Amino acid sequence: MARKVILKSKTPLKVGEKWICRCGLSKKWNEEDPQPFCDGSHKKFSDEDESKVFTYNENLEVISVE
Repeated sequence: MARKVILKSKTPLKVGEKWICRCGLSKKWNEEDPQPFCDGSHKKFSDEDESKVFTYNENLEVISVE
């Protein structure tokens, strides 16, 4: 079942020496260490209007704005 998850953070969280994604857009996952590490994707979307909800496809293209 599909779910819409609304993430409000635009910055990653530093945990030890690693940065964990909190924007939900990072593609930096791997099999050995399945954590959502930050890949800098949040920088592309930092100027979004915070009063709107953006939906992205797998290529990080906006497919809808509510």
